[in-house]
Amino acid sequence: MSSFNASHSRLRATPKPKPRITKADRTRAAILDAALDFVWSHPFRDLTVNKLTETTGITRSVFYRYFDDIHDLMKTLLDMLAGEIFSGVGPWLEGTGDPVSLMNETITGLVQTCYERGPFFRAVSDAARTDMRFEKDWAQFMAAFDEAGCARIRADQAQGLIRDFDPAPVVFALNRLDAYTIIEAFGQRPRSRPGPVRAALARIWISTLYGAEYVEKGASNLIRK
Repeated sequence: MSSFNASHSRLRATPKPKPRITKADRTRAAILDAALDFVWSHPFRDLTVNKLTETTGITRSVFYRYFDDIHDLMKTLLDMLAGEIFSGVGPWLEGTGDPVSLMNETITGLVQTCYERGPFFRAVSDAARTDMRFEKDWAQFMAAFDEAGCARIRADQAQGLIRDFDPAPVVFALNRLDAYTIIEAFGQRPRSRPGPVRAALARIWISTLYGAEYVEKGASNLIRK
């Protein structure tokens, strides 16, 4: 896929649709884009307001008109990415039909998104190790996916598609395995090839939840209503 050849972050901070997109909307988006492009090729510890103002041509006073500080800016970006990922994992979380096929579709979308956003995820996870605010942001980011995953598993269990067990610790472990694998594979250059990562994550999720016999087929005779 051509998107796997990006030389900078492909996420763009498009202003929210409304009757009239103002200069302020574009300025805010330009600051967010500059931050994404910076952490794509530089360590997060080097990101400063001055670096962003140099890149965008705006003044420090203009930056602080839109964001309280670097943390506020990065939290905004993390929220954007959370929405993007939730959209990508929608097939398994919300779809009907064969849950194994839906899982394969979801893992493919997750890996595609995270391949393109890997350096940003590494920047936030690195910051979380030394900054309590980023640590809280990262924990909330992961917790949202934990909650959604648990709800989906419980619903599938109620239909007899997944055997009975407490999903909370399983989802906690699976989501953090995903995060670690994705950050290590895609968070720095050269990035790993996405295909083997996708295959590994799909194997783990499918075999854990639905059964190892469905891994190679990529589909099952299970029907989610």
